[in-house]
Order: sequence, then C-alpha cells, then structure tokens
Amino acid sequence: MRQNLSPGPIFHGYRTAGLILAGGLGRRFGGAKAFAHLPDGRTFLQACTEVMLSGGLTPLVATLPPTLNGPIPPSLLPLPLRQPDLDMFASLTHGLHHLVKDPSWHRLILLPVDHPLIDASTIKKLATQDSPAAIPTLDGRHGHPIMISRSIAEAIAEKHLPGPTLRDVLRAAPAHDVPVHDRGIRANCNTPGTLQEAWDALHG
Repeated sequence: MRQNLSPGPIFHGYRTAGLILAGGLGRRFGGAKAFAHLPDGRTFLQACTEVMLSGGLTPLVATLPPTLNGPIPPSLLPLPLRQPDLDMFASLTHGLHHLVKDPSWHRLILLPVDHPLIDASTIKKLATQDSPAAIPTLDGRHGHPIMISRSIAEAIAEKHLPGPTLRDVLRAAPAHDVPVHDRGIRANCNTPGTLQEAWDALHG
C-alpha cells in the first residue's frame, strides 16, 4: 500500500530534530539501502529511526527515493525526492526545506541511512553540543551522524551555504570534534559485504 506522502502538520515543542538521508537508489547494495535488511531482520530505515528515537530526537523525517518500495516506520515522516539520483547535498536541502518550517527545534542530527549501527549514546552526546556543528570521532577519525545548529540548517535551506558538499559547509561552520566510544560511527554499510563485516565486528 502506498504511503501518504503529505508532509502533514508542523511539529512543535521539541528541541532537537532528526533527518535520515535515505534517498539513494543503492546500486552498490542491490537496491535502496533504506529498505535493505540487517541480519536481525530490521530495515536500515527502521534501525536508524529506532536509534534516533532512543536518542530523544523528534520530529524525525527521512528523504527517500521518489518511488517508495518498503515499509515506513510510523514515527517517521517520509519525504520522497523529486527525482532519482540526487546527490547527498541535494537530498539534505530537500529535507531541510520541510524541517525549517518548524520553529521549535534548535539542533538537527543528520544520519545517512547506510550508518544504521550507531549507538543512541552518540545521538545524545551530539544533541548536547552548543556549537554551529559537531562531528563524532573515534580514535581521531570522523564518522556519522553529524549535528548542525538551526542557523546552519536555515542557511543551507535558503542556499546561503550552497555546498557543494556537506564537508564544505562543516569546514566553514566550523564543526568541532566530539570523541565517542561507538564503533558504529565508522560502520559505513554501503555494500552487503561491508554490512556483514561491520555487524560481525560489533556483535561478534
């Protein structure tokens, strides 16, 4: 059954929002990663939604491929992209156009859907950062998700910070590093093989 794609009501009363970037077609994975399955049976999208909810984030939205072909968690607002194969920054901008209509949140956590193995403690730590942007690190190496302030989110949505990549925006922000003890921030599950390797490393 096709989901209702209306953005629905504007959310109010929350401080930190969440945006899952899941608009890719996942050609390297063999299909949209949003609806790929973890070894425990959950979809990537479900796992990302659950960890963001556990981290206290709401509202939650996700950019998705134009044609939905999988289940949408009930706590998540789907935002299908206007066309396939948009890059990550275009997907981010699409999500922000909707989120900035809500005046109540002050920070935003950005999570690529191919990082479904992060821990809620990382979400909670990033959500407490009082800075323009923050990136989690493990052993001195950057990972995901990323926190940006409302002012940065609005600047991207209004094309005052046009990128062309999120890395460029974070460099200009500037972003600061947040050390965490979470190997999931580096677990980029962009192929079935890397998913299995990451899963085994975290659960072995």
